[in-house]
Amino acid sequence: MKSDIATVYRSAWAFALACPLLFLIPVLVELAQHVVEWRAGMYDGIAGAKAAEADPLRLQFGFAKTLALLLPGYWFTRYILFGFDARRAARIEWPAIGLWLILFALNGVQQWWTLFGPSLTGLMGLSGTTAQWTGYALVLFSSIAGIYFMAWTVAWALGNAAIGPIRSVRIMAGSFWRTILLLLAGVLPLMIAHYALSFGAIFAPAILDWPLLLLDALVVGLLALTMAGSNAIAARHAAAVKGKDLRPEPAVARGLAGTL
Repeated sequence: MKSDIATVYRSAWAFALACPLLFLIPVLVELAQHVVEWRAGMYDGIAGAKAAEADPLRLQFGFAKTLALLLPGYWFTRYILFGFDARRAARIEWPAIGLWLILFALNGVQQWWTLFGPSLTGLMGLSGTTAQWTGYALVLFSSIAGIYFMAWTVAWALGNAAIGPIRSVRIMAGSFWRTILLLLAGVLPLMIAHYALSFGAIFAPAILDWPLLLLDALVVGLLALTMAGSNAIAARHAAAVKGKDLRPEPAVARGLAGTL
């Protein structure tokens, strides 16, 4: 476990240096959201933060940020599982890009619904305490499903269409708690830093706002990588336990298999 955690963070730094333009995409989107927040007065104190919280333009940039955070699910996943090959990681490769775009679109719709769509509990006709606990249950179910579908999402970014949702559940079964621990280790430290810097900009003197927000954007860029990296390494470990490989078979091997 310790070596996997170390690999997540070391790989994130190495990728940021090897592919700075890709690393900077989530960073720049986060910075753009900070500009919108700053102009809305979010960093003028508690009152300004509360007033700017529901700003429509801020929410739109927040949606763009969630999409940007999904992008390393393609290139950083490939970087880790294709032997830290930066060129192959960044390559637009078929069928990997097509498969990954399907998942990206599904995630994008889910994120849009979360930010702008109607409440699912409301559509179910629920209200009050019942709606609240049903909402918690839906979030829990979604989180658990995300763990068991992890091998699927990782395999498709690599171009392996043979692993779908059902095979993914079979692969991840038995690695549930280890996966959760790895995800927490890969996400929590940078998530805490992200919120600390954001709140720091609200309470700090105005002269410190932009240094803190710039640092926060860089932290978010690394967070996007460690989230994707934790998924990739967790899925790789679960597959190895089951004697599976998430990577697609080489073309030659597929051709030989077809002749047998």
